[in-house]
Amino acid sequence: MARAFDAGYAAQPFRDLVEDYPGPPTYPKGDFRLEWGPVFHRGRLDGSARVAVIGQDPAQHETIARRILVGEAGHRLQGFLFKLGVEQSYVLVNTFLYCLLGKTGNKHRDNKKIAQYRNRWLDALFQPGKIEAVVALGSLAESAWETWKETPAGQSTNATFVRITHPTQPESSGNPHAAAIKAMLENWNVGLQKLHPLPHPDKQRPLKLFGDAFAPGEKVAIPELDMPAGSPDWMRVNDGWADRGPGSGTMKRRKITVTVPKDSL
Repeated sequence: MARAFDAGYAAQPFRDLVEDYPGPPTYPKGDFRLEWGPVFHRGRLDGSARVAVIGQDPAQHETIARRILVGEAGHRLQGFLFKLGVEQSYVLVNTFLYCLLGKTGNKHRDNKKIAQYRNRWLDALFQPGKIEAVVALGSLAESAWETWKETPAGQSTNATFVRITHPTQPESSGNPHAAAIKAMLENWNVGLQKLHPLPHPDKQRPLKLFGDAFAPGEKVAIPELDMPAGSPDWMRVNDGWADRGPGSGTMKRRKITVTVPKDSL
């Protein structure tokens, strides 16, 4: 049986971008987990993307899978895109190439060297001229978009923009989880109504808004087409298979534990 997969970065300008990416001192090792390397994107690089998503930074699942937004945040986001009729014509990039170490994102919100490289990615993604909508996941992603919009390429783009609550903000908010999920989904519904209907969705479907919590089927698996060749299905279908574990400091930085789901054995 033929299996779909992401062909990677052989085509230009993406080959140049992944051959020449910033490390230290652009990304200080005290603020980012440089030891795990950069994670660049997920989705279409062939010019077919109609929706661009800007996330924040890769976490443990993304570090192992080498594609961004494949953990819980990715499954939630995939459900948001599904409601817009977007099942594969999207491309995702992050504000930061490396995983943040603690709450250091605001410190680098206006980092010009980080922005210079990120803007090269956005230039390449928007060059075909097909992207019609942009979704920013949180305030750092919104700042990344605003920074690019000040460039000549950004100024020539008239894609519809929405900022929505980051998909895992409820877990980090410190608020009661059910209430935080409800507030996030209310925010997402506003974004959905601003974007729907898209001019060119993959599938035309009536808009069905989220309720107070995720209903069955509203978290959607990552498509095979988004993953590197040979990726096991459980990496894109399941969540919770990667964990940094307890503790802090150097030992926690050095370790990610991967557990294959029992039903995949």
